[in-house]
Amino acid sequence: MVMVTPKQFEVLVADRPLRIETGKLAYQANGSVLVQYGETVVLVTACMSPTPREGVDFFPLTVDFEERLYAAGKIPGSFWRREGRPTPEAILWARLTDRPIRPLFPKGFRNDVQVVTTTLSVDMENLPDILSIIGASAALCISDIPFDRPVGAVRVGYINGQFVINPTTSEQAYSSLDLVVAGTRDAVVMVEAGAREVPEEVIIEGIRFGHQALQPLIDLQEEIIRAVGKPKLTTELLLVPDEILAAVSEFLGDRLIEAAYVADKGAREKALEELKRQLEEHFTGIYDPLYLKLAFDTRLREVVRRRILEENIRPDGRGPKDIRPISAEVSVLPRTHGSGLFTRGQTQVLSTVTLGSLSEMRELDWIGPEEFKRFMHHYNFPPYSTGEVRRIGAPSRREIGHGALVERALQAVIPTEDEFPYTIRVVSEVLSSNGSTSMASVCGSTLALMDAGVPIKAPVAGIAMGLVMGEDGRYSILTDIQGIEDALGDMDFKVAGTAQGVTALQMDIKLAGLTYEVLKEALEQAREARLYVLSRMQETISEVRPELSKYAPRMYKIQIDPDKIRNVIGPGGKTIRGIIDKTKTTIDIHDDGTVIIGATNADNAQRAIQMIEALTRDVEVGATYTGRVTRILPFGAFVEILPGKEGLVHISELAPERVSRVEDVVKVGDEVTVMVTEIDRLGRINLSRRAVLTGELPRPRPTGSAPRVGPGIRERGGPRRSGGERRGPAAVGERSGQRPQERRPGGPRPESRPGSRPPRETP
Repeated sequence: MVMVTPKQFEVLVADRPLRIETGKLAYQANGSVLVQYGETVVLVTACMSPTPREGVDFFPLTVDFEERLYAAGKIPGSFWRREGRPTPEAILWARLTDRPIRPLFPKGFRNDVQVVTTTLSVDMENLPDILSIIGASAALCISDIPFDRPVGAVRVGYINGQFVINPTTSEQAYSSLDLVVAGTRDAVVMVEAGAREVPEEVIIEGIRFGHQALQPLIDLQEEIIRAVGKPKLTTELLLVPDEILAAVSEFLGDRLIEAAYVADKGAREKALEELKRQLEEHFTGIYDPLYLKLAFDTRLREVVRRRILEENIRPDGRGPKDIRPISAEVSVLPRTHGSGLFTRGQTQVLSTVTLGSLSEMRELDWIGPEEFKRFMHHYNFPPYSTGEVRRIGAPSRREIGHGALVERALQAVIPTEDEFPYTIRVVSEVLSSNGSTSMASVCGSTLALMDAGVPIKAPVAGIAMGLVMGEDGRYSILTDIQGIEDALGDMDFKVAGTAQGVTALQMDIKLAGLTYEVLKEALEQAREARLYVLSRMQETISEVRPELSKYAPRMYKIQIDPDKIRNVIGPGGKTIRGIIDKTKTTIDIHDDGTVIIGATNADNAQRAIQMIEALTRDVEVGATYTGRVTRILPFGAFVEILPGKEGLVHISELAPERVSRVEDVVKVGDEVTVMVTEIDRLGRINLSRRAVLTGELPRPRPTGSAPRVGPGIRERGGPRRSGGERRGPAAVGERSGQRPQERRPGGPRPESRPGSRPPRETP
């Protein structure tokens, strides 16, 4: 191993230094760099196997994002207190790094390549995803791995009508656009965005702005290559000899066109498989089966692309802008809180909505600043959706990525917690797949949300755009691509949004880059298609349902004194857990005293409200209460008039007549109605049963009556010492010095909200 002298290279990006250091860490990797921006630092390495992988017809590139919670000063929340499988966020960042670098490897390259990003430090203001892309490009460029050219990447925000490069996480809260642009010197290679109904022209300008802003990163990497770059290795590329291509082309003839242009996906695939079988059988023992497969795929790609470019005919007979037949249904399932079925051609997705209490929010165990997620979308792609047989296990990276894209598309229209105090989970089941199941999931999820009565701001639809680029510069943009067009085309450009603007987009390409003109035309064509899909969806359901499903929980909101939150929580959460168990409800308490009770039964909700109000109600002189006798002493009985609050009924106040023994009138456990006659300066309560029975005010206590022993009222937790000091266990939160309201049994406490409202049912 040859030791390399560390070298640092720096450039200003958004008036902040971005530093790349080489030769310091991970010496044995083919290429490694340390990238720092602010106080966020990532190590990115690139390694390559010495020989090509045998028998594969694809490029085996793996990108891993290793999220280390120590980078953010956190200890993992798992039982083992160490990182386990990648979080969804780490998977998304790995995919974000993969997409811009994959098209820049040589065609026919079959050596295994692995890029690993490891987070070493995160400052919560500069997330490491952009640094991972830059680091992957730099590590590959300085290594001996064949890689075409440097890639730069920036994040673009749109705040108060101005584009901002690499906004911090604090600034992103005010941005209507979260756009990641990756590109080479001359072209854009990857775009991904979430937006709040941003017009297409703003998106295009944001892409242009971002591409210009990343040019200094290209300059920096070119400087690094000149300083420390290694000569590229010459590797064996898997390319089909012209002789085999010619022989395969002659054998297939026009039969390939006939098989490729069968409209039904299943029938087309059977026809192509049969033709491929005949080809292999004809050339058995003459040519390598792997070369025959590659030659077949090459000729199929040429046939389909040529007919699209020259005749505007797609494999299922559509023109470039034609959308497959659409159907939509809602309320297809009887017990879910909302459901929607969306079918477009041979792509079909069933989406369902489940509503829960705020305590059911997902707790995030990652390196970012957010701690909880209230809206979730999950995407499932079972093998039967493509007629295959394969093992069903944990969600794949593709499923995680597609689910997150749909979640991002819908996030812009989800009501705030104040407007709709529910945790919302949407699940999309892909029942049949032939292109753009993620965009079909956007449509199905919108239908399900409207069916569930979730007051979304506007319906959202999605469409996938394709591209066929000819060698002579001609191109055709395809609306609503199907599977074969995705596989044989040059672009998969997913665009989702409302009638007002874009809410999410994601672009993957197989070319070295695209021009702004192509992107602009694709976005406009996608807008036209999106409006058409929205119109078809609104024929099925035009407005959000005014009421929730009868099976969905109802949320009731009340306001209590923040200083009395401890009364509701109780020691170690015992009191609130008891209310939840007795009433079968969910209870979420905010620091400002807002309490949200969730229940599927109105009676249970009212019981919980009454119990909470009783715990937080102040005892008033002259008020009447019905309580339980908790203990008896010779001079009177103690009655619990409110949960945890006792008062003394002196023996002289038990009945209108003279009472000799307390036990002659009441026993422990009896329910009695009493009036509060006095609260003394020590907070002790005096009660009268006689006053309730006669309507007369209490009589002066007889001289020489038994002395008062013990407190008249106390918070449970042990007797007091003289002077009112309490013995026994401390009140909730006192043991740790924590404010009681900062503890929240049953789940996370969302942020506080000012103001108070009377009890009401939501929605």
